Amino acid sequence: MRSHYCGVLNTSNIDQEVTICGWVDRRRDHGGVIFIDLRDREGIVQVVFDPDVKEQFELADKVRPEYVLKVTGKIRARSGATINKNMATGEVELYGTGIEILNAAQTPPFQLDEHISVGEDVRLKYRYLDLRRNTMQESLKFRSKVTNEIRNFLDDNGFLDIETPILTRATPEGARDYLVPSRTHESQFFALPQSPQLFKQLLMVSGFDRYYQIAKCFRDEDLRADRQPEFTQIDIETSFMDEHQIMAVTEKMIRKLFLELKGVDLGDFPSMPYAEAMEKYGSDKPDMRIPLEMIEIKDLMKDVDFKVFSGPANDPKGRVTAMKVPGGGSIARKKIDAYTKFVSVYGAKGLAYIKVNNKADLEEGLQSPIVKFLPLEIRQALLERLDAQDGDLIFFGADSAKVVTEALGALRCKLGEDLDLYTCEWAPLWVIDFPMFEETDSGLTALHHPFTAPSCSPEELKANPETALSRAYDMVLNGTELGGGSVRIHDQAMQEVVFDVLGISQEEQREKFGFLLDALQYGAPPHGGLAFGLDRLIMLMTGLNSIRDVIAFPKTQSAACVMTDAPGEVSKAQLNDLHIRLKPQVKPEAKAEPEA
Repeated sequence: MRSHYCGVLNTSNIDQEVTICGWVDRRRDHGGVIFIDLRDREGIVQVVFDPDVKEQFELADKVRPEYVLKVTGKIRARSGATINKNMATGEVELYGTGIEILNAAQTPPFQLDEHISVGEDVRLKYRYLDLRRNTMQESLKFRSKVTNEIRNFLDDNGFLDIETPILTRATPEGARDYLVPSRTHESQFFALPQSPQLFKQLLMVSGFDRYYQIAKCFRDEDLRADRQPEFTQIDIETSFMDEHQIMAVTEKMIRKLFLELKGVDLGDFPSMPYAEAMEKYGSDKPDMRIPLEMIEIKDLMKDVDFKVFSGPANDPKGRVTAMKVPGGGSIARKKIDAYTKFVSVYGAKGLAYIKVNNKADLEEGLQSPIVKFLPLEIRQALLERLDAQDGDLIFFGADSAKVVTEALGALRCKLGEDLDLYTCEWAPLWVIDFPMFEETDSGLTALHHPFTAPSCSPEELKANPETALSRAYDMVLNGTELGGGSVRIHDQAMQEVVFDVLGISQEEQREKFGFLLDALQYGAPPHGGLAFGLDRLIMLMTGLNSIRDVIAFPKTQSAACVMTDAPGEVSKAQLNDLHIRLKPQVKPEAKAEPEA
């Protein structure tokens, strides 16, 4: 039907007869000459109709925005004064000699102009129109390039693309499952996979030593800007490779991706233990572009006459830390109050601070409501430990270790953004040596998942599970976790010890993971892998703020599709087939009218 895309026409096509198809972006009538900007996925080209071709001119006069057209004509050069340097096709135009209206269009509910601000609810309701906008077209085209590069890299490195089931059984992986009732097995349910974890491990047992899949995954959890109930994962698993080799090949893939598609050389990725990341930066995915660190001062505050500091300093589960903001002394008190409110979201009861006006004058040179509670020798030791200079601002955190770490870690990122403290554009990092378990009110739970291998023997794990480290690793870029993985447990005895530590009974082990435990008895190789969040990766590479802008048909923050009105009700017949009976909804009782 067409010979060329609109957006690829240029001076090399001058004097050529071409046929293009697309949507009317704009139509203008200038003194009896009609100009139509015709748009397709590759861009826009200007089409000109004049009265010399009367029938075609009259038809062109009828078109309106978003009409679908087929246009034939000859490419000609624009005159110097009319060249549009803002368009890829701005040096040429199509002199139209034929036009066919393939479909008319109603007036869209919003303008498809990049400069028009439209509410996200409207954009998602009319997503098929929103996707015509240039930014959305470009982000999805970029997404396609990324997946193509990933497939080519993994294919070239001996990985096989293998699909795993979508209908599986519910397994505990940290989030709620999406359940699918079975029609043929009454009162039983499938679950949509939170990840292909168990199946890819079974593929390693099967001898497919290098697997990958760009897989759909499903998690029924609360949503944020970087979360969706269904998301896409770049899933990788290998046999006979240790964590260093797995990290090396996946790092090479991401470096190649950035170099090929963004012209950015990320360089070698440094590694940092989890404990250091949490202690210095308050996050297991620290943004290393920000040159702020949390410094421990618990030892300095144990004997001060200020219980806000001395209380946590003498509590084994407490933490007292300080963070210096170079040049931050100019931050207004109103802004400090705003930061105090910000950290309260993370449980902090306040945000103490000191402005260093003159570090040589310990009596008058330090400005803060808390200075009077700190002896001169403590003030001096504090300034020395933080290497504080005149004009600096020091923030303090004093509470439980969890509250201080989360609050100051979040404040660090907030300050980096507000004060534009970024020292570079891209800062990659590997976070390693994660704990095997974390303590909760109900006991120990797996920090990653229960199939992660510990870096100790089964006997050592059983004796000291609280201090055991795992062979897990996360790739972080600019404070965003791109992907995480681990070496897996390939020995049945070790897997059973991990289950025991987690309090998963023998009966539950057999019920939920019996097929995996059985497989480990039949020659399971050492194996491990890593999974990247594709949506998050694309969001980061395109500089967008929400993964909904890099997904064709995303859900809202309430996990709904306003375009298709999903989820929706189903017929009673369908429910009967599935052996499901809905509980009647209880209507709230109406309040009695007061008597006159």
